[in-house]
Amino acid sequence: MDLYEHQAREIFEEHGIVVPRAEVTDSPEEARAIARRLGGRAVVKAQVKTGGRGRAGGVKMAADPAAAQLTARQILGMDIKGHRVGKVMLAQPVDIEDEFYVSYVLDRAAGGFLAIASAEGGTEIEEVAATRPEAVARIPVDPVKGVTSAKAGEIAEAAGLPPQSVDVLVRLWQVLVREDALLVEVNPLVRTREGRILALDGKVTLDDNARFRQARWGADETGHRDPLEAAAAAKGLNYVKLDGEVGIIGNGAGLVMSTLDVVAGCGARPANFLDIGGGASARIMSDGLAVILSDPDVKSVLVNVFGGITACDAVADGIVQALETVRLTRPLVVRLDGNNAARGRAILDDRAHPLVEQADTMDGAARRAAELATTA
Repeated sequence: MDLYEHQAREIFEEHGIVVPRAEVTDSPEEARAIARRLGGRAVVKAQVKTGGRGRAGGVKMAADPAAAQLTARQILGMDIKGHRVGKVMLAQPVDIEDEFYVSYVLDRAAGGFLAIASAEGGTEIEEVAATRPEAVARIPVDPVKGVTSAKAGEIAEAAGLPPQSVDVLVRLWQVLVREDALLVEVNPLVRTREGRILALDGKVTLDDNARFRQARWGADETGHRDPLEAAAAAKGLNYVKLDGEVGIIGNGAGLVMSTLDVVAGCGARPANFLDIGGGASARIMSDGLAVILSDPDVKSVLVNVFGGITACDAVADGIVQALETVRLTRPLVVRLDGNNAARGRAILDDRAHPLVEQADTMDGAARRAAELATTA
């Protein structure tokens, strides 16, 4: 579960990480009062769970309380990458001397965590990482040993961060452990002209498996989440929206993750993660297809199923019945393998839908789905 910036800041403050004064509101009139309390000038920031707020016009400086009210009115209700802005945060401006980037993220492949840090933080950190990877330090962290002052010093030295950042690095690790987080990120972490170290922005992703321990963050979850994810959740689907053009449906999280990787290796980007688990009834297939096809970025759909407990002929029946209730507007590539695969393929052949085609292998299906998506 991703947190809003103001929630991440709250956690940071609880763990002794210094952040600028700020307040949150959903009212332009209250924004004016907040700016007055902050001293007049304020940074008005859209509270949405996505990046790119600044480029979209969701982060603006207001010179006085009247400007803060006008700016809040402009930002509230904006659509930023499919996220409607329901709240804004007004923060006290800071005189910045230097900007840095720091984060801890779960490294599933290595079975540990990774500290990522750079002396060149700010909005262009992705470009820095892509064009000059040597400017970004990546230091493995043993989850048992954690981040001690010595480990934090190693990270700071590798990234070229000032010595004052060591304490922040230790406290950020405490945030990750104590709050059941999979990711904690500060971008930018800044040094002011007075030499203070402050977290100007924050991103925290909590482990969904620990929701029972983090219930305080659930109350505001549904109001501003990605609309496709909200629609899928309402149907009981295990769906995550991604920034791509190939819709993905698979049975089993491991198979779906492998499918995402194979599609990416074919030169296309997955548009989503959708795991139908052990069930592939007509309703589940219909609901899954409906959600994926409602994503305007999707150019093709790939169904990748390995029949086990759920046989492939049952999956094929589900697809055929789903086609009776969902208008298929983009090509659908199906790969069936395992239990009753031949029977499942025959069912789809008999249906002979003009936008449905089959592939014998996962690689072949991914290549075809990528080709259809990139030539659409």
